[in-house]
Amino acid sequence: LPLCIASQHWKALFDQFDPENTGYISTEKFRSLLQRHGSELDPHKLEVLLALADSNSEGRICYQDFVNLMSNKRSNSFRQAILQGNRRLCSKALLEETGLSLSQRLIRHVAYETLPREIDRKWYYDSYTCCPPPWFMITITIVEVAFFLYNGVVLDRFVLQVSHPLYLKNALLYHPQLRAQAWRYLTYIFVHAGIEHLGLNVVLQLLVGVPLEMVHGAARISFVYVAGVVAGSLAVSVADMTAPVVGSSGGVYALVSAHLANIVMNWSGMKCQFKLLRMAVALICMSFEFGRAVWLRFHPSAYPPCPHPSFMAHLGGVMVGITLGVIILRNYEQRLQDQTLWWIFLSIYIIFVLFAIFWNIFAYSLLDLKLPPPP
Repeated sequence: LPLCIASQHWKALFDQFDPENTGYISTEKFRSLLQRHGSELDPHKLEVLLALADSNSEGRICYQDFVNLMSNKRSNSFRQAILQGNRRLCSKALLEETGLSLSQRLIRHVAYETLPREIDRKWYYDSYTCCPPPWFMITITIVEVAFFLYNGVVLDRFVLQVSHPLYLKNALLYHPQLRAQAWRYLTYIFVHAGIEHLGLNVVLQLLVGVPLEMVHGAARISFVYVAGVVAGSLAVSVADMTAPVVGSSGGVYALVSAHLANIVMNWSGMKCQFKLLRMAVALICMSFEFGRAVWLRFHPSAYPPCPHPSFMAHLGGVMVGITLGVIILRNYEQRLQDQTLWWIFLSIYIIFVLFAIFWNIFAYSLLDLKLPPPP
């Protein structure tokens, strides 16, 4: 049935149990309604509706709560059902279902890769429509690759571009002498040290970022990514004040560290295949890329007295990931404004950003640092 006709159909059924049109029916009548007409619903959604009936302490169900659950809206009724939902997981696990198409298997795989609870996975599997698609991570990756190819053609170099004498003249990278140009704290992600730097970042943000965006949406994932990027450049301006910054490692490390921390915190519930091996591979890739950044930072510069790019952006991204990122990824389909810990970590992040801004305004002159000449 089309959505509007289906809504009218269920409203008529609901009204049969609510002749006085109060907008409420008892949980017993609600269960009776589901038992009679539950075959018209997806079995996974039926489980959540039954969980709503079980979790209701007032003994009655509001029609609007029922509508919210039917339309996949984020609501108090959904969160209440999810909190109690594990008590009613009587049917077979999503992983045991057969006869799925390739797209359905992909959605199921993403659910098991990112969500720790079976009822969350089932609800996501039923409600995901690929509309909108994971556009943010795909778009940001395409733009990063495009800028790298453009710089490669301009510099006539694709490996270790950072050693080219014209490299620092790029208007996008962060340079300590040009820190007043505020856009550089963000646009440095479009400039990479070389193809090896770009390759690792692109692989990690696609393998981790795209599934996360499919589950949590572009708004949450873009926030974690951009927060990691900004924290990365600000961390460099505070802790490694004479160095430039390039690469998207701040945003990538924020996503990956949040995802890995979420897996560790929900280890028993995560049913992704080879999760230990996957974590090991991700950590090895991150360690290799971080080690490369540390080596490059202390390697003799190709254009003294300006040092090679800093590695502090990686650490800034990790700190965002294990604070803000963990809270965002932990609360699937729940409003962040209801989470106390979210406000605590957000406040800490804002305080750090404000501190870094004042640091950039006053500390450089007070410390009388000898900065490298502008490019």
